[in-house]
Amino acid sequence: MQNRRDFIKRASLLLAGGMVMPNFLYSRSNSISLQTGSKHIGLQLYSLRDMVKDAGIRKTLETVAQMGYSNLETAGYNDGKIYGLEPAEFKKMVDDLGMKATSAHLGRELSGDYEADMAWWSKAIDTHNTAGFKYIIMPWAPLKGERATLDNIKRYADYFSEIGLKTAASSIRFGYHNHDFEFKGKIDGTPLYDLLMEHTSADHVCFELDVYWAQKGGYDPVEYMKKYPKRIQLLHIKDETAIGTQNVVDYKAVFEQAYAAGVIKDWYAEIERYDGTPEEDVKKSYDFLAAADFVK
Repeated sequence: MQNRRDFIKRASLLLAGGMVMPNFLYSRSNSISLQTGSKHIGLQLYSLRDMVKDAGIRKTLETVAQMGYSNLETAGYNDGKIYGLEPAEFKKMVDDLGMKATSAHLGRELSGDYEADMAWWSKAIDTHNTAGFKYIIMPWAPLKGERATLDNIKRYADYFSEIGLKTAASSIRFGYHNHDFEFKGKIDGTPLYDLLMEHTSADHVCFELDVYWAQKGGYDPVEYMKKYPKRIQLLHIKDETAIGTQNVVDYKAVFEQAYAAGVIKDWYAEIERYDGTPEEDVKKSYDFLAAADFVK
């Protein structure tokens, strides 16, 4: 299975495709009939990366809408296009299905050419602004192992702050998404995650806390949400496989703290490994969250 970093690097290979709608999505009036619930449940589309590749983004979006998801986070940007589509075309496709795409995972490591890096981000920001996104999230940064130095943390913190300043001009919030290494890695006893918090601009950089990876990194995600109630503005809800199957994380406590903090308006289920097919586990995750009394 490809990891997220490899997936992002291969995003340019994703094609729109899948232009034929499955019959079960049509009503007699030939318009799409959706089974949407009242809860604002989000999905990181990386969860269905193989479906995107094999069947195309249109069919994937139709399937997600039929399941009941209403809020999307993408993982398919390349050179001014989102899953191979012009931003306005992608926005219309999502809107027509009764959903919103609010967050995007994309990233560029520091290349040594600052002007080229900023030009790349300017194009990405313009693309997602046109498509109506609220957040652009860097899903990974090279801060592991021998790169886990304070100088490198500061370099990337400054980089993030500059990107966040650029996104703010388009009313988009820039943020960073963690894995477990930001918690396992420490400098003088302080987790890398805390150092990123300390050295990034609070006005221009927020954080998307992946509660599963925080837990796997040895820390209680709820305690981090309490520690940084204004900086953590998005969540990834995740389990070993389908959400609610292993309950690695205390989801009830996570959601209660999210509502108490008041700043977390968007969160996304993400399923990276599967017990059944990806579609089955993504649907199972939705059903769990839709039925949970602690999810509003």
